[in-house]
Amino acid sequence: MSGTIDNEVFQQEEVHAFVAHSSPDVGDAWPRHAGELDDVARRVSEADLRDKPIVSSSGKSTALRRGRALRTVRSLLRKIATAVIAVAAVLVALVTWDQYNAGPWTRDGRVRVQVASVAPEISGKIMELRIVDNQFVHKGDILYVVDSFDFDVALRTNKAALQQRMADLSVKELQSERRRRLSDLASSTEEKQIYEGNALQAKAAVDSAQQQVRQAEINLKRTEVRSPVNGIVTNLLLREGDYAHLGAANVSIIDTDSYWVDGYFEETKLARLCVGDRAEAKLMGYSAPIIGHIATVTRGVSVSNAAASTQGLPNVDPVYTWVRLAQRVPVRIAIDNVPPGVPLVSGLTATVTIRDGDRRTLLQNVRAELETSFFGLVGEASARPGCIPSPSSP
Repeated sequence: MSGTIDNEVFQQEEVHAFVAHSSPDVGDAWPRHAGELDDVARRVSEADLRDKPIVSSSGKSTALRRGRALRTVRSLLRKIATAVIAVAAVLVALVTWDQYNAGPWTRDGRVRVQVASVAPEISGKIMELRIVDNQFVHKGDILYVVDSFDFDVALRTNKAALQQRMADLSVKELQSERRRRLSDLASSTEEKQIYEGNALQAKAAVDSAQQQVRQAEINLKRTEVRSPVNGIVTNLLLREGDYAHLGAANVSIIDTDSYWVDGYFEETKLARLCVGDRAEAKLMGYSAPIIGHIATVTRGVSVSNAAASTQGLPNVDPVYTWVRLAQRVPVRIAIDNVPPGVPLVSGLTATVTIRDGDRRTLLQNVRAELETSFFGLVGEASARPGCIPSPSSP
């Protein structure tokens, strides 16, 4: 296009130059140059016609139709993209809402453990302490030793008394045997019975002395207080020289073989829980989850209105809030696998998520999700049969 414009400008300048060059002799040479001017003008017009593109009416209509079709397609694509984004946003919102409100998970989880409270079975001064705080001990390891002098003396005394009773029994048995062999003329029946009774009394005394010896031996062994479980000593405040009282706990040991996780699930989520389902407990601060399964579901939660008043009648609170909060029910999670590097500490907070252990098709999973989530809002959720055993079942 720019080349065409330059040609036109050049041709016009050529015409003007020719006219200007021939203008001084207009009066004499006009008839002679008139034909030349006509030829120049004709050539310029022919050049303009050659340079300008010729567009027909049918081409213009085709271009207009193509432009309109392109604009229509673009508008349709924008609408489809908007609809897809809106549908995706709605689906994400529904899934997020369902997972948060009706999904089988809870952030209210706690790591639990059994604690063995060790108390001496005898009283005495602690002579030797063989443990320190947070030390791991095996079942049967000695924790501390109580002064055994008094118990050793008691054992020797009881053994000596046993020997005395045994000697007395031997003498009285021989006396009774001799009296039994005598005739009725040499010894009366009454005398025989007396000697026989003395032998029986001596035998009973020997039995009693044997039991006392056994008790003394056990008490002497009890001066060495041993661990009843495999675990970790915690919160140790004992020291050598302290006095150990009979039955008073002074050492606490965390049983490392008894860890479990308690998940406190809302009652609206119990329909999704089944004994044996796979469970994942993720501790705060650790990405790898603890793997386990549902062991039991608690069958009783304390009710404040069931507390008895001073006259034994139920004490019912007259205030009832309009907003009803779902009751939380403890669910016990047995631990199957602990990832490396994740410590088990009683009291840690965990997020517990339950994974359905049943193998079902996609349609069955969708139907189950609808029944347990959306239909659950109107009280129509159906529990999985046989998941939580009834109280009458074994």
